[in-house]
Amino acid sequence: MNTTVLATLAATGFTVAFFHAAIPTHWLPFVLVARARGWQASKTMGVALAAGVGHVLLTSLLGLVIAWLGFTLDEHLGEWFKLIAGGALVAVGVYFAIQQLRGAGLRHHHLPGGHHHPSEHCGHEGDASHMEHELRESPLVQARTSDWAAISGLFVMLTLSPCEAFLPVYLAGVEFGWTGFFVLSGILAVGTLGGMALFTWLIWFGLERVNLKRLERYEAGLLSVVFCALGLMMWFISHNHGHAH
Repeated sequence: MNTTVLATLAATGFTVAFFHAAIPTHWLPFVLVARARGWQASKTMGVALAAGVGHVLLTSLLGLVIAWLGFTLDEHLGEWFKLIAGGALVAVGVYFAIQQLRGAGLRHHHLPGGHHHPSEHCGHEGDASHMEHELRESPLVQARTSDWAAISGLFVMLTLSPCEAFLPVYLAGVEFGWTGFFVLSGILAVGTLGGMALFTWLIWFGLERVNLKRLERYEAGLLSVVFCALGLMMWFISHNHGHAH
């Protein structure tokens, strides 16, 4: 039973990480800056993956805090922890559902030095052109800016914006202890870096017709379904465990 639940949680975590990495803000800025500065494909991919590693490490660090707090609460609350954690996951799902219904979507990263206008929402049809507009205003593409400065700007942009959508998955994995934490961190790394590498490569080699704006537009709704399902799964596990005793 536990192995099946962990496998289900891992698959869910991979889905969250991969589709979050499919959002254009995780790879389009690297391609746009690379083209403006004349980088080769290998350098572009290397910069994107380095920034992705920073993104994963900061998210895992926050996940470590969540896991440690979860272990402490689980030790003191027992089965009540699963009920509370399940309720927290459902609450997160409801929050994302409200965001989706309001059309607010999720906050994503923007190019350093670019001017983002609040009236322009990520995920709408003009998102790619809006990002290109930010790029033109960003010092990352200007000749007087060194490549290292441009690389550092891209690295900071992604690293300091952790994958907040994955953090509730760590909460769901608390019952599996440190094994669950390391499994989920590995899944986060594979899903995020794999997604970034795939979509950076596709766009670099001219497959411009890959349209992921619709996915970004409905990301909050998809996450709502995922986290409500995780919360209900924890309630189900708690209920069955209580009957077993």
